[in-house]
Amino acid sequence: MTGFKTPYGLIGRKLGHSISPEIHAALGNPHYSLYELEPEELSAFLADTRLKALNVTIPYKIDVIPLCAELDPLAKEIGSVNTLVRQQDGGWKGYNTDAYGFRCMMRAAGISFDGQHVLVLGNGGVSQTIQAVARLDGCASLDVLDISGTAHNYDDLPLFYDSTTLIVNATPVGMYPKAGKSLVDLTKFPHLKGVADVIYNPQRTAMLLQAEQLGIPYAGGLTMLVAQAKQAAEHFFGQPIPDSKIAEIGAKMQRDAENIVLIGMPGSGKTTIGEALGTLTGRTVVDIDAEIVQRTGKSIPEIFAASGEAGFREVEHLVTAECSAMRGVILVTGGGVVTRSENYAPLRSNGRIYQICRPTAELSREGRPLSLNADLDKMAAVRMPLYEQFADRAIENNRTPEDAAAEIRRDFDAYTRAEWTEFESAGRA
Repeated sequence: MTGFKTPYGLIGRKLGHSISPEIHAALGNPHYSLYELEPEELSAFLADTRLKALNVTIPYKIDVIPLCAELDPLAKEIGSVNTLVRQQDGGWKGYNTDAYGFRCMMRAAGISFDGQHVLVLGNGGVSQTIQAVARLDGCASLDVLDISGTAHNYDDLPLFYDSTTLIVNATPVGMYPKAGKSLVDLTKFPHLKGVADVIYNPQRTAMLLQAEQLGIPYAGGLTMLVAQAKQAAEHFFGQPIPDSKIAEIGAKMQRDAENIVLIGMPGSGKTTIGEALGTLTGRTVVDIDAEIVQRTGKSIPEIFAASGEAGFREVEHLVTAECSAMRGVILVTGGGVVTRSENYAPLRSNGRIYQICRPTAELSREGRPLSLNADLDKMAAVRMPLYEQFADRAIENNRTPEDAAAEIRRDFDAYTRAEWTEFESAGRA
């Protein structure tokens, strides 16, 4: 049996990647712990009267309902509970704050259920909330796919290609450490007006990255996580918390977790600017070429000599994918990382990408196998369109590294704040 730690916390089966304690600490509650429980432990654990209030996650959002003495009307209507509060008589009252969080997430992305033909992927506890919100908020139709237990499974996806206008992923597919997977190919849905994914790690799942590339409005799960925690804390302590806290906490969490990625021609100054940026921000600088050398035990020229460019690019892709799973670091990439399109998704899934620009006549060739005897103008002609496709912002390297680093930091801070302005002065959803 999992032992008592603090009166407040989160219960679930696997909680290794949870950031809920960090959020609740920012909301003013440092006495919040993670409780991993097996199904047979649930009832006895909740009988511990030292526990005052809890959040509930996979797979117990439905299982806790029979253990509640009372349900909030919304939780009863939805059939899913993610917040438990001990009442004066010792019983648990169950609430659903996921609905509030999900509505905040949709609102921030400018997506509405009103009049939409909705396809929900997954049928667990959070899906029950999404389905209820979709109906309450006026969807035109609602279909749910899962492996079993629903009228349709994922083999039936083609039935919904032409009708669906809004897709919501309520499954763990696409979450770290198994990022890069998606249950759907959005190009098959010609009438999509929005895509939402309750996953928050990575910041952009494979499904959301595809939506971004297709120009479809999309919403990620971090907003939902922070907003539902804010309302849960209100239930925990019976005190209102301003919505501005969602912006304050969410922007900081995104800023701390998202990577800063530097791309650009060989010799453009990525390493020098990356080092200056690391000094400025206190972030760890991860040089992907250096990681390749460390992991293979060979220098870059030696890898090229032994395996050719194709062999090097394969190693580079694997290391890029692994390094991109880090959080809150500065990733300095090799000049040719953009030559393989599959490198884009891992870099962008949890990062903002900056292209470091420098005239070809000023590019350093030292220690760069492809640059030594190459026509850099021809190389740039091929690669510049690829850098532009990858990059979120271009930075000119025509000043000191410290000045370039300062510009990146200003842009990155403004970018993370901008995604949370909806809640800075908003009323309750």
